Amino acid sequence: LINQLPEANLILLRHLFGVLHHIEQNSGVNQMNAFNLALCIAPNMLWLPSPTGPEEESRSTKKVALLVQFLIENSGEIFGGDIVSLF
Repeated sequence: LINQLPEANLILLRHLFGVLHHIEQNSGVNQMNAFNLALCIAPNMLWLPSPTGPEEESRSTKKVALLVQFLIENSGEIFGGDIVSLF
């Protein structure tokens, strides 16, 4: 799916997850592992198109957080091994 994105979107995602991966690599110092980063970032990345109840929003946020965590933890394999050299 990543390769089907428009080039601008792919570049943006590579840079975003490059930064998140870099932060996660320093989690021993900053306490921001992939899980914590995902919880902070996920609500701002994807959301339901129409308002729903709090329970549905909570389930949706958890699913997005798991996806973001996966993308952070596997960013090198997904976006290329040179992701940390982007910045």
